[in-house]
Amino acid sequence: QMTSMATNNLQTGDASPTEQDPANGSGKPPQKPCADSKLYEFKEQLLLLSTLVATVTYVAGLNLPGGYWEQDDPGGHMAGDPILQDTHYRRYLIFYYCNATALAASLVVSLILIILKRKDHVWTVVLRVVMVLDLLGLMGAYGAGSCRDAFTTIYAGVTFFLLVLIIIAVFFYVSVNGGGGDNSSSKNNTSSHPVSVSIPIYDPKSNPDSNSIPISVSKSNPDSNLNLETKKEEKEKINVLMLLATFVVTITYVAGLNPPGGFWSSTQDRHRLSDPVLQARGRYRGFFVCNTTSFAVSLLIIVLLLERKLLKDKLSQNFTVRFMAPYVWIAVTMLGLMGAYAAGGCREADNTTLVLAVPVGVCLLLWFITYRNGWEQLTTKLHDVSTNFKVLFGIPKGTCEGAKEAHQQNTRYLVMLLATLVVTITYQAGLDPPGGLWLDNQDGHKMSHPVLQMTHPTRYRVFFYSNSAAFVTSLVVIMMLQSKFLLNRHTLEATLVLDLFGLVTAYGAGSTRDVNASFYIIALAGIVLVYVIVHITITDHAPEPEDGAAVLKDLDDKRKVLLLVAILAATLTYQAGLTPPGGFWLADDQGLDRHAGFPVLFNNYPRRYNAFFYCNATSFMASITLILLLVNPKLYRPGIRCYALYVCMLVGMFGLMGAYAAGSARQLKTSIYVLTLVGMVLAFIAFLVFIFWFIIKSEASSKDGQDEAVHSNTDKN
Repeated sequence: QMTSMATNNLQTGDASPTEQDPANGSGKPPQKPCADSKLYEFKEQLLLLSTLVATVTYVAGLNLPGGYWEQDDPGGHMAGDPILQDTHYRRYLIFYYCNATALAASLVVSLILIILKRKDHVWTVVLRVVMVLDLLGLMGAYGAGSCRDAFTTIYAGVTFFLLVLIIIAVFFYVSVNGGGGDNSSSKNNTSSHPVSVSIPIYDPKSNPDSNSIPISVSKSNPDSNLNLETKKEEKEKINVLMLLATFVVTITYVAGLNPPGGFWSSTQDRHRLSDPVLQARGRYRGFFVCNTTSFAVSLLIIVLLLERKLLKDKLSQNFTVRFMAPYVWIAVTMLGLMGAYAAGGCREADNTTLVLAVPVGVCLLLWFITYRNGWEQLTTKLHDVSTNFKVLFGIPKGTCEGAKEAHQQNTRYLVMLLATLVVTITYQAGLDPPGGLWLDNQDGHKMSHPVLQMTHPTRYRVFFYSNSAAFVTSLVVIMMLQSKFLLNRHTLEATLVLDLFGLVTAYGAGSTRDVNASFYIIALAGIVLVYVIVHITITDHAPEPEDGAAVLKDLDDKRKVLLLVAILAATLTYQAGLTPPGGFWLADDQGLDRHAGFPVLFNNYPRRYNAFFYCNATSFMASITLILLLVNPKLYRPGIRCYALYVCMLVGMFGLMGAYAAGSARQLKTSIYVLTLVGMVLAFIAFLVFIFWFIIKSEASSKDGQDEAVHSNTDKN
């Protein structure tokens, strides 16, 4: 009888189309992913793209293409003013407005991605519109800032026109073929439903029909598992392509606005100010064509990868053709980068030939390793080395499991990104120290020696040792992250704190020449930290949620986004603070109260400089404090729940936009446009704050209603 009961209680997943799916925990049939959820899958890649675009546009706005006037002249030009503004005024306006629009749009995209949920159609539509605006602003700024003559203008215009046509064709194809390829996926879903088996438990006092406990047993399907593995591999390939395209966009944008050879700073020999030095040569045209092609094609790759029909549940017949297209385009971008490097990095034909021969030799070496026995020998040796490394530095068994392991993996990835960027900015700051370098051997100083070393020796030593400590500590952090054993110890946290402390000290010593301003910078970090702790103490009184694993995963996802934004904002403001817009005075002038090593903007536009300095310092300190809080789980989890860390992020973004508005413009007209963009971003931020407040209020009212319902049911019973 018990055997027959167990047999009768056997239910398969095909019995009912509305059977409960254990994956979603509801009685509804499994839903197919929509376009909104597919765009959500690129959340991290889009956030990296938006932050890097914000980085390059911020730097380009503070260091305009064409350079700055080095000295005052009788023509009314002031030292520190952009030359492009006087020589190509229309191009200057187009570049400035497009670059500022791209910067503001990138910040808005970052804010949307922070609050974006998997199935949120409204915010997804807004995200697409802002991304298109960001793309157009980036293309307009590149075209206006990199072109000076008819050839470069025509080539850039035709290239961007074709790019826009291809993008329109892609979106038209998506709208026409939006419904294809989805029905096939439902067939495979039915074959992978779980089987519910009831195991009988003998109890003579209970109802015989209830003597069973249902247990879900997965019915394995080799075809469905193969499809899942295929989709996973394709998604990993897409992530790699997205990362490559993102870095190509940023590299080519900076190289196009600041071409090799620099710009003319005088009109001797009929040269035109702010024009590229290599413009009259065919080598510059080769560089411009290759660089512009790589820039445009990388933008096209990003659009193709974001096309909503790319990641389907069931791979259609034309998927292979459509997916192979980005591989062809990425090959074009790589060839363009190599061509631009060969044309712009060398001045002689033999050196150019050697540079072009390097990738050919690498390809031949890869062919030899892949199709000969050398590949098998190399992999065997690498496997032996990795095995010995794991034995020496591997993590002991049972010390890292479950959610803790996932948390540490996320921490390892983000700390690696932080350490890599810190190595980059401290390396640059060490080679190009604040205050500039001497250009002659007069008055007891030596050519190419740091100006700050002679004018402020104590401040220079503090900057140098702190910057060097941050550089070396970051290298140590990178090596420590290779060992999971060290990752589980507090040594990594202590080293990371030392790294950030070195950054703060170097910034305070190198970004200003005033002692009071240095103390103000250090005090900013303490103010932000105290605010967060007080905010958490006052507002976070909620009990621990029942579904702890899901809540922790959601908090970790938000933490990753916040940490990525904070890391890139900190690196960006560190560079801008040490090398402010307009450059430094390279000689003393007692009559005009100018001192070597002091910012030019400080003398010519003191109000703009003060606004830039304090806004940039506020953004830097808020970002550093946010990084420190996000590393510790005991601080960032309550901080995210009560939105204290969101406030820190908004303060950092507000400081970033304020510094850009003050440091990038010299005229009231352009400043008003940037301030208008800042006002729009602030209005958007206020709208987000209202949404957060409304969500919190709705959750509180719904919880109170559930509690009242529970109490009423208890009273009735």
